[in-house]
Amino acid sequence: MGVFSAETLKGEHALITGATGGIGHETALTLAEMGADITITGRNEQKLEKLKETISSRCPDVKVLAQRADIGNSQERTSLVESAERENGFISLLVNSAGISGGGPVEHLEQEEMEKIMHINYTVPVLLSQLIYRQMKENRKGAIVNVSSLSGLRGTHGNTAYSASKFALIGFTHSFSVEAIEYGIRVNAVCPGYVDTTMGRNAIKRKGEKQNRSFEEQLKIAEEGLPSGRITKPEEVANTICFLLTDAAQNIIGESVKISAGSVKR
Repeated sequence: MGVFSAETLKGEHALITGATGGIGHETALTLAEMGADITITGRNEQKLEKLKETISSRCPDVKVLAQRADIGNSQERTSLVESAERENGFISLLVNSAGISGGGPVEHLEQEEMEKIMHINYTVPVLLSQLIYRQMKENRKGAIVNVSSLSGLRGTHGNTAYSASKFALIGFTHSFSVEAIEYGIRVNAVCPGYVDTTMGRNAIKRKGEKQNRSFEEQLKIAEEGLPSGRITKPEEVANTICFLLTDAAQNIIGESVKISAGSVKR
């Protein structure tokens, strides 16, 4: 049986946050195609329902719960987990894909924005993992993938707040993985660079604006600087996440898997 076959994750239940964004959206689709029951969440109810319809159409045997939630809110986070467990049973797979960008040069950073970025990109994945980990620990089974970034591995100009939040998520992944594996639970992270999503394109656009360049000009510069010659597709990140959730990755623990188009070697 292949890693990405329709039977690979049959009997599993995956919760994907940020499912209305490019990476979360593609991850939910791929996990469903691999047989897992799915709980998707995000803040755009219309996009969630559309994704649910797509999954149900492609994978009629898969159970799908779509629940709008602001996972930055403690009550909504708890309600999400309770609803997911009630509808689809034990959550054995978790993908912390929700995240935001922002910040700027140090002299222009504001405390409120810094705290918001850290809360969504670091604190929320930790607290959601904590909620779900209790049942994983009891069942001695589970896998978690945190979506970090190449910015969680090295700093770049004008990116201090976002980079710090993603570094924190990597630190959490490394430390948590050592605790969790004692109970048969694997925790890893993926670290993509520029991805062809709304967030990724906005980042390229902002960088271009600083140099009085169009989006197309800045994208060309970005891609010319990559050994592969192009930015990453969201489905490529999703495939990496889904692989890490399978038994084929049983001895991959606490890793930060780079998806850099060849630009970062260490």
